[in-house]
Amino acid sequence: MERETILMVDDEKEILSLMDIYFRNDGFTMLKASNGAEALAMLNSHKVDLIILDVMMPVMDGLEACMKIREQNHIPIIMLSAKTQDIDKISGLSLGADEYVTKPFSPLVLLASVKSHIRRAKQFRSGLIPNEDELVIDELVINTANYTVTVDSQEVKLTPREFAILSLLAVNRGIVLSMDKIYEKAWNEPFMDSKNTVMVHIRKLREKIEKDTQNPKYIKTVWGIGYKMEAL
Repeated sequence: MERETILMVDDEKEILSLMDIYFRNDGFTMLKASNGAEALAMLNSHKVDLIILDVMMPVMDGLEACMKIREQNHIPIIMLSAKTQDIDKISGLSLGADEYVTKPFSPLVLLASVKSHIRRAKQFRSGLIPNEDELVIDELVINTANYTVTVDSQEVKLTPREFAILSLLAVNRGIVLSMDKIYEKAWNEPFMDSKNTVMVHIRKLREKIEKDTQNPKYIKTVWGIGYKMEAL
């Protein structure tokens, strides 16, 4: 069986060496880079299944690297940072990261998170919804067989997490889903006061699929409850 490859980008060699032990002991192949520029170069020459990006790095920081990666790639991205303020987390998520982990972190918890993201990505590639390849809501088309989304016949690039949320809302169109339900289904883990995380992903989704984010056509807010996809 082919081993999944993790690209970890951090200028702290001790962290890279520590996680290398954990990942290899669990059957992963690990690539290392010390800044965003090195990471981008590696992506051009290696097949990578998940990226772990530190925020504060020389040459090219993690936020800039995340933005550049998202221009071309749907690979799951976990951001690492010693910054704990909500605005810092929102910045990383807004640029396309799937999760934000603060330092210091538990290697076992990070390993579990990596496994969860990779498992989720595999589900996307194999077809998220059995026996139904396309979900069509007016001009929005979600193809769960090849993991693509188009609006007005123009492809829209989504992160794996954004695709999970959009697909979940589309499958349950017309039904209001609470933020904790969206989080539990899209993140595949218990809801832990993660309303800001859900809200950031919804905002990014609207920026990508809505013509007017102030008056969204597809993803509607139901104040005090959650969100729903209109059954157009």
